[in-house]
Amino acid sequence: MAEKTGIKLIANNKKARFDFFIEDTYEAGIVLHGTEVKSLRMGKCSIKESFIRVENGEVFIYGMHISPYEKGNIFNRDPLRVRKLMLHKHEIHKLNGKLAEKGYTIVPLQVYLKGSLVKLQIGLARGKKLYDKRQDIAKKDQRREAEKEFKIKNLY
Repeated sequence: MAEKTGIKLIANNKKARFDFFIEDTYEAGIVLHGTEVKSLRMGKCSIKESFIRVENGEVFIYGMHISPYEKGNIFNRDPLRVRKLMLHKHEIHKLNGKLAEKGYTIVPLQVYLKGSLVKLQIGLARGKKLYDKRQDIAKKDQRREAEKEFKIKNLY
């Protein structure tokens, strides 16, 4: 039973956390076909270039690349097809309300297996300015330097 609740990461979007302030996260299911699930279980997925839109009260992900399953032959679907995301109606209304404000967008953060289900973590995000990114890089460099000094101190 413990392995059923296990989470296995398939794809991560590191660039999203660098380019955006993530204010809220949601877990969404993805409408998939058989061979897509098999391909995802093998870890063949990319969400680097993907984006999310809300249309007519439904949420869709564009540009999510799931490689065709090798043994899928005629059952394989288009790797870049638009896929519907499953969210509760109140979550969709909340996202739609925030999207109406200036500067907000929805970005995919990671794809993972939760038990036997494929889930997508999405984030309500606000774009960073160039100076915000510079601050993040400076903080990362400071942390790296501190870790390096700590390692050298502990070596002697």
